[in-house]
Amino acid sequence: MTLNGWLQIALFIAAVLLLAKPMGTYMTAVFERRKTFLDPVLVPCERLLYRLTGIDAADEMRWTQYAVAMLVFSAATLTMTYVVERLQHLLPLNPQHLPGVESALALNTAISFTTNTNWQSYVPETTMSYLTEMLGLATHNFWSAAVGLALAMAFVRGIARREMKTLGNFWVDLTRGTLWVLLPISTLFALALVSQGVVQNFKPYDTVKLVEPQTITSVDGKATAVTTQTLAQGPVASQEAIKMLGTNGGGLFNVNSAHPFENPTPLSNFLQMLSIFLIPAGLCVTLGQMVKSPKHGWAVLAAMVVLWFAGTLTTYWAESHGNPAFHNVDSTVSQTQAGGNMEGKEVRFGIANSALFAVVTTDASCGAVNGMHDSFTPLGGMVPMVNILLGEVVFGGVGAGLYGMLVFVVMAVFIAGLMVGRTPEYLGKKIEAFDVQMAMLYLLIFPLLILGFSAITVLMPNLGLSSLANHGPHGLSEILYAYTSATGNNGSAFAGLSANTHWYNYSLAVAMFFGRFMMIVPMLAIAGNLAGKKIAPATAGTFPVTTPLFTVLLTGVIVIVGALTFFPVLSLGPVLEHLLMRAGQLF
Repeated sequence: MTLNGWLQIALFIAAVLLLAKPMGTYMTAVFERRKTFLDPVLVPCERLLYRLTGIDAADEMRWTQYAVAMLVFSAATLTMTYVVERLQHLLPLNPQHLPGVESALALNTAISFTTNTNWQSYVPETTMSYLTEMLGLATHNFWSAAVGLALAMAFVRGIARREMKTLGNFWVDLTRGTLWVLLPISTLFALALVSQGVVQNFKPYDTVKLVEPQTITSVDGKATAVTTQTLAQGPVASQEAIKMLGTNGGGLFNVNSAHPFENPTPLSNFLQMLSIFLIPAGLCVTLGQMVKSPKHGWAVLAAMVVLWFAGTLTTYWAESHGNPAFHNVDSTVSQTQAGGNMEGKEVRFGIANSALFAVVTTDASCGAVNGMHDSFTPLGGMVPMVNILLGEVVFGGVGAGLYGMLVFVVMAVFIAGLMVGRTPEYLGKKIEAFDVQMAMLYLLIFPLLILGFSAITVLMPNLGLSSLANHGPHGLSEILYAYTSATGNNGSAFAGLSANTHWYNYSLAVAMFFGRFMMIVPMLAIAGNLAGKKIAPATAGTFPVTTPLFTVLLTGVIVIVGALTFFPVLSLGPVLEHLLMRAGQLF
């Protein structure tokens, strides 16, 4: 670890905290329909959309209606993407003449982008046409993020309202989130990325001569001279901007943000990380403003920052120390890997920015990577996995992180009530049996999908284990990470797992689908129930949710739930691998 690395990390989190309030205040204005500087341009567009689609913007929905509208919209866009993938060979903007996508992979990808997961079991450069990338995938980067924003606003309204049965209008929230928040910011961000050298064109791939020809030797010993390289390109900057801002993660290149056409400079790397945390951090401020308790929003944000720092510290420490199995060339004495573990990392980013990027993207349900998690040290690779296993509430995905965190808030308040022996209250509303039951359902679905699919997969040598690049505890980590990433709607991977098989395409698709939508329904049920409650006046026994004590309790509940649920399987994977690495055994 270096001073320079810590200064860069400090600069990043300072920028996030400085932008949180203006971003949160702006989103409060957008979703409470106050006047904004973009209204002269966007209000006519909004009205036209409502007129064309027959939407009554004043018609509010109960939580059940809100959920149905969200599911119908998601199903329709999922189907559209599947059709575009299957028929891409018949559609324009396919200069490489790529064939239609195979059915299992097309379904996996359609579900992946619909659920904001952006899991990619394929090589984008050789699988998806430019039209598929834009019409089928980049549009979902907007829609899935806008859906998350809408759901977060529904939950916040449920907390803020009293004795009401409605949570707002899904179609209005979806429209305003897209037009006022995602489109303008991603447009400016795309231009900033182009200024750094990110590619944006519709050209066919270029074939160029290598400056230094290479010789490749096959398994049978036959040597082949390689003198040219094919350079993939396409509409990268436009998709990169919303991929990061919307905490999506899918890219046009197989190595994602490690590719110089997608993330060419340290500045582009910094801006990408900043954009990932921008909306989730701002939503904490929006929460505080909409429930008329700004300090509560900051207390929630403080819990996120504490968990983020713990993950960053651990990953940076682990990667800086490297692998002790490397030996000094002049002796057999084991020593720390000189300079830290640079395997799978880009020199232009280094260990500090690679560790920070890994923590940021897995904190925020964004599957983007600028280094390969599979090449991290056991503990360094465990942190991104743990970030997802905690429910991706450390900032989290756009909207999804906030409503996931608010479920934990309900549990924290309930536990606080048990400790003092009184009915728990949250901002003046009593937390009752139904609220706790729905919160527990939300929290139990997650480990059931991850551990269930992982257990089934390791018992199937031909279908599950045959795709592993590594065995032993690291192989278990590859499988566990895949289902964790899918269920948590993250999308990153331990890339040693070859997941483009029928078993993984279908099972991961199921994990992604239910990991998104089965958890939304109980969350909306809580919101609907809270909206109908009366406000009880605070008393001397009311547990405050605006203090450092609340932040500590909330952080503890999140960590304990994750630790108790997943520690046994983590002890068989990355923890065991770390101990064996210290003993000199590698996998």
